[in-house]
Amino acid sequence: MNTIELDMIVTDSLVALRTYRSVFDVAVIQETSFDPGLNEAVFSIYGLTIHLLDENPDYQLAAPKENQIFPFWINVTVSDINITFNKALNSGFTEIQPITNIPDFGVSNAVLQDPFGYQWMLHEVHEEKSPEELEKMMKETFKG
Repeated sequence: MNTIELDMIVTDSLVALRTYRSVFDVAVIQETSFDPGLNEAVFSIYGLTIHLLDENPDYQLAAPKENQIFPFWINVTVSDINITFNKALNSGFTEIQPITNIPDFGVSNAVLQDPFGYQWMLHEVHEEKSPEELEKMMKETFKG
């Protein structure tokens, strides 16, 4: 069997799970109830399995620190960016980039940081564009 999951270390995996459940359609796969530092939660958002682990220095598991920036983010396509964006803000996410409509590309997007230090990019597709159309628009936009 072949699978893939994204593992994320957070200060408290059970709190993080509750937070993500308040924003996204989460399917919980596993949730433990051990002492802090030993908990984990596994869930799926739109087909991506995410495994949360409690921060625990004894096991060299360190959660992101304040103002730490990662060179990656979790990109989620949603059916209504306004609803999801507002749920995220109400759940403690911080706006990095407001909802931005990009009509030529047929999308709206926004970037937020969750309370645990991870960045999320939200997308809503308004009009499907072929890879060729997108490449042509990118070349026209970024001439030079």
